Amino acid sequence: MTVRRGARAALRSLLAAGTLAAVLAGCGIRSTQVPTDFGPAPSRVRCALSATDTVRQSASGVPVQVLLLCSRQLVSVDRSVHVPAGTPDAERRVLVAQGLLGELSERPSAAEKQAGYETEVPAGLTVSGPRPGDPEDTLRLSTAPERLTRYALAQTVCTFAGSTAGEGDGSVVLGGPDTEPLRRYECTTEVRADPGDREPPSTEVDGT
Repeated sequence: MTVRRGARAALRSLLAAGTLAAVLAGCGIRSTQVPTDFGPAPSRVRCALSATDTVRQSASGVPVQVLLLCSRQLVSVDRSVHVPAGTPDAERRVLVAQGLLGELSERPSAAEKQAGYETEVPAGLTVSGPRPGDPEDTLRLSTAPERLTRYALAQTVCTFAGSTAGEGDGSVVLGGPDTEPLRRYECTTEVRADPGDREPPSTEVDGT
């Protein structure tokens, strides 16, 4: 009698398991007896730094902002550049521009990386002032602007245009080391939002 009861109990367990499997299959859920571990949920990119993360500004420097990439958009980050007191305005523009390039090309800090920041401006990129015959607001890069990646060009243009290195109207005149025509580049809302698809609009500038 005991054996029969045990057999019936086992049969009921099997039937219940089969019913559950059928229900799960009917719902489109595949049953499994192996625990599944998909790992921790992915971390969310913040694209923002706390006050304690912003440690790269120097108290003795001139406060500036550079445009880094985060979620493939341009995002402002506080920095500072060193400009000696009493520097003439023409030299000051170039010094500020070179300081901005240095900050743009430096790899983001650990806190910035964790927040999702990156840069495509190449290390070693330099800038100089106008040559004879150039408009006085010209900045010449050591690499022709059109040879930079679209992201690097957008970072450079928007960083310069928003600083004293630019013209104060959201634009900057850039050239390269050779004889290619100078161009006035603009930083637009569309470029900041999607620098991968939106190249900074530009127009050719005549020299003298």
